[in-house]
Amino acid sequence: MKVDILAIGVHPDDVELCCSGTLFAHKDQGYTIGLLDLTRGELGTRGTAEIRMAEAAHAAKLLGARFRKNAGLADGFFEINEASIRPIIEVVRFCQPQIVMANALRDRHPDHGRASTLIEQACFLAGLHRIETSYDGQKQIRWRPKAIYHYIQDFQLTPDLVVDITAQMDRKMESVMAFKSQFYDPNSSEPASPISGKDFMEYVRSTATVMGRRIGAEYGEGFNVVRPVGVRDLVQLD
Repeated sequence: MKVDILAIGVHPDDVELCCSGTLFAHKDQGYTIGLLDLTRGELGTRGTAEIRMAEAAHAAKLLGARFRKNAGLADGFFEINEASIRPIIEVVRFCQPQIVMANALRDRHPDHGRASTLIEQACFLAGLHRIETSYDGQKQIRWRPKAIYHYIQDFQLTPDLVVDITAQMDRKMESVMAFKSQFYDPNSSEPASPISGKDFMEYVRSTATVMGRRIGAEYGEGFNVVRPVGVRDLVQLD
């Protein structure tokens, strides 16, 4: 099942919070997307892994994703090793994306930066033919995405590029709210978390405002890259 873009997040809701506007923008242009969560977010302060899986499925429908898979890694305790890399290789080869979106290069949550390194390594190794993987009993062919874009999360890193998501902002917020177990609920008796405060949704919107301002747009989402972005026409860049 080939897709143009594979968006990967270590926790369910990472993709929605940080790059769903960009996914909607590319869906609007006819590109196809797939989603991969590395863990079930089982260590999250609020909700349960089962609730988050149901919320993730709902968000995937809102995004129009062709699929949403889960690598089943241990939230908080996964390591950068073969056991963690192989499930990502299998999904990359399964959907053969041109572009991969991945967690932030560094962030407040240690899983985010560690996942960014894990994803980078998996995407490289997916292109080596001597690493064998299979799907439904069939040997998979090697595949390496053309580019990896790391979305920006809690740390306000300086972006290398910003995508205009002005037309997609309301849909982004709808996809974020699919994970309602994680956010403000005045009737909840669960412990507070960094994202459960009453003002968090305004923070999400204001962050998009700041990113958009950098490119003269109302709303934007920022990304970092490890290698330079190649272009053929400077005049066509915004």
